[in-house]
Amino acid sequence: MCEAIRTTYGVREGKNYVRRINVELAPMPVTDFRRLKDEKIGTYVCFQETYDPVLYKEYHPAGTPKADYDYRVTVFDRAMEAGISDVGLGVLFGLADYRFEILALMEHAHHLEAVFGCGPHTISFPRIEPADNAPLTKHIPHAVSDDDFKKIIAIIRIALPYTGIILSTRESEEMRTELFNYGVSQISAGSRTNPGAYSKADQDSGSQFSLGDHRSLEEVISTIIDKEYIPSFCTGCYRKGRVGNDFMDLAKPGLIKEFCMPNAVFTFKEYLLDFASPETKQKGLRLIEKLLSDVKKKSLKGKMTNALDEIDHGARDLYF
Repeated sequence: MCEAIRTTYGVREGKNYVRRINVELAPMPVTDFRRLKDEKIGTYVCFQETYDPVLYKEYHPAGTPKADYDYRVTVFDRAMEAGISDVGLGVLFGLADYRFEILALMEHAHHLEAVFGCGPHTISFPRIEPADNAPLTKHIPHAVSDDDFKKIIAIIRIALPYTGIILSTRESEEMRTELFNYGVSQISAGSRTNPGAYSKADQDSGSQFSLGDHRSLEEVISTIIDKEYIPSFCTGCYRKGRVGNDFMDLAKPGLIKEFCMPNAVFTFKEYLLDFASPETKQKGLRLIEKLLSDVKKKSLKGKMTNALDEIDHGARDLYF
């Protein structure tokens, strides 16, 4: 894994490169987390599956790799003890009563704040979807309706306003687009869940679960533009050291937006110039013009205008 991270960080596409790698790995000891930190990872993500200890034991019998509930539920304590600043929580909705899972997620967040002074950087919200060789997915024990799912997103957004809310391609295009209005802040695109799928575009067998949204990255970005949201590839806080407690000090009172908006616009402009189709580029640039015209603070507008001009002339990786 460490070698894969180093290799990925070393990839270049013109002036572009991978600026932050988040990892989702099984629980490990503190010593291994320290090795991950040395590789300069971004957020460490691990799903609890379910916080209900009785149901967890039922779904993960003794002798299986994930059987130890306590070892899994304390994984972020070990990660943060090792110096990893940003962690991402999540449960698999459908395994237990969603109301219990919401309370458990909030309690877990409060625990991390109390012990380490920093809550979760992100929380993911996957629902069980059909999967090969997984009979449980055909008869979901505690299925979550669309209306209840919307309620879940809204409650967590209100209860933990500082955290990033992640929605995967398990959900449909329509659901993912609607849930922006409920507080979702991060979505994936072009995802594949079967081994080797990114090397063979037509390979669909052996998927971990069924996908609801098959759009490409550009198609997702086009929808975001139509909603007049800013597609952001920003990693500025990570490089500026605004992580962990320092990030929370800015995020909780809402001050982080002073950095998020301009940095999002800069990375969006990079994408439009380097990767977008002519149609997406055209409407994306119109959105940037509109956003810039809405900036009231003259000093900020001046700095943004100068940075955007630098990007037009070939500069990359600019951030405040």
